[in-house]
Amino acid sequence: MAKTTASNKKISTEDKDSNKLLKDLIKASGSEWAGLASDGGAEITGYIDTGSTSLNALISGSIRGGYAIPKITGLAGDPSTGKTFFMLQGVRSFLDANPRGIVVIYDSEHNISKELLSSRGVDPARVIVVEVDTIEDFKTRAVKMLNHYLTLDKVTRPPMFMALDSLGMLSTLKETEDADNDKHVVDMTKARVTKGTFRILTSLLGKAKVPFIVTNHTYQSVGMFPTKKMGGGTGLEYAASTIIFLSKKKDKEGSGMDAVVVGNDIICTLKKSRNTIENKVIHTYLSYANGLDPYAGLLDIAVEAKLVKALGRKEYQFPDGEVVHESELAADPDKYYTEDLLDKIDEACGKLFTYSKVEDEEKTPPAINPDILLTETEE
Repeated sequence: MAKTTASNKKISTEDKDSNKLLKDLIKASGSEWAGLASDGGAEITGYIDTGSTSLNALISGSIRGGYAIPKITGLAGDPSTGKTFFMLQGVRSFLDANPRGIVVIYDSEHNISKELLSSRGVDPARVIVVEVDTIEDFKTRAVKMLNHYLTLDKVTRPPMFMALDSLGMLSTLKETEDADNDKHVVDMTKARVTKGTFRILTSLLGKAKVPFIVTNHTYQSVGMFPTKKMGGGTGLEYAASTIIFLSKKKDKEGSGMDAVVVGNDIICTLKKSRNTIENKVIHTYLSYANGLDPYAGLLDIAVEAKLVKALGRKEYQFPDGEVVHESELAADPDKYYTEDLLDKIDEACGKLFTYSKVEDEEKTPPAINPDILLTETEE
């Protein structure tokens, strides 16, 4: 039996004193939201499936992940790049995963209707649509709803999800007043008002554990090296944990005058992330006839991870040795993407899309060569 030394007793006493101090400081903060990081604070508590395995991997490092809960995600892009579609796909996934869940959508484009929700597989009876026209109006209504939600019992209240479609269409009270007074001037306060709005909402959303998706427009910056930027200032840029830029390439069948657009190849670029590696790009596919292809882009990941071998001429060799043409894979993906292969792809995504973790083990510091140290005399 090991003996308890005086040194061990001293360390044990110091640990107790340290733990007591931590608890006292938490109490002294006067905040019901203060606590030890080890007990959980701003951690991700779950994910909302985007409907695309490759997009899930891009933003969470797992094909079975997705939009982080309870974080803010920005979906930005040009018109008709799928921003509203991906937002509503998130709504559908959230409601499917939470039978008691509710959703609030702030609609500045006056586009969210019962018919649109139903066509996307979303139950309109579980969605509150709040039409908003100005940033101030959006802030007031969102703050009131979140404050009310926070008064409910944490255990019994239903899970909630919020979305804004879109930030780019919101004006400010000043813009509205200037229009009423026939003033044609640019509102220089919009960026400041937007930033202030997200400062308040970020805190409330974190306390309420409510995920939030914001769609926004992009524009081409002017300069020697033009780049895509989001409108509305830096408010969303700072508040969001994840920002995805969407662009598209039309998919056509036929040639010449007979060519018909049958869908869009959606290019997703990760512009900001606190969870995965930024500036990574994946491709997914949105078909006009069949909707979002959950497997689109997965083959690229499997090839990069060396789980599937590209042979050329759109042929690929799968782990069991079978050679499959791209058209065969598209026709019956479930046949080739077995659970075993999906597990291996998921494991590979952790290495391809996330940062390396710091080793937990304490490492012995390198020995110092006394010959290279200068004494006062030598100096």
